[in-house]
Amino acid sequence: MSEKTYNVLFLCTGNSARSIMAECILSRVGAGKFRAFSAGSHPKGALHAETETMLRQVGYDTSGLRSKSWEEFSGPDAPKMDFVFTVCDDAAGEICPAWPGQPMTAHWGVPDPAAIEAVGAMRGLKLADIYRMLDRRISIFASLRLEKLNKLSLKNKLDEIGTDKD
Repeated sequence: MSEKTYNVLFLCTGNSARSIMAECILSRVGAGKFRAFSAGSHPKGALHAETETMLRQVGYDTSGLRSKSWEEFSGPDAPKMDFVFTVCDDAAGEICPAWPGQPMTAHWGVPDPAAIEAVGAMRGLKLADIYRMLDRRISIFASLRLEKLNKLSLKNKLDEIGTDKD
């Protein structure tokens, strides 16, 4: 009997940095158990250049990544999501579409790479810190034994991951 593959959607406003990072991380750490997607309420249309460079430097293939609208995931032909996570505070405060299948949701807000005000090496360190926060949260999520948790316990764990003070 094969194990279930869970669909996970990461949301932020622009879908150019944080949600893209999260999609990449879960695609790697959750390979076989999860299918990761990302989208934005107001997609930028392009990836954040520094984020894309950093992802390539740590070994991700960025060629298939694109900034896209969350509307792609709310229609009848969209993959049914099991989980939807917001990774920016703006997207968490917006009224989201009705997701087919009523996925479990949580907010895992992290700072916006596009808003980093530092320059030079400090800028790179701050971007790496955002990546590390997402990597840690997603790794914890991917290690959960989902089949062993009831809905309330799972929701509590998901919320706890998002409030973890990395």
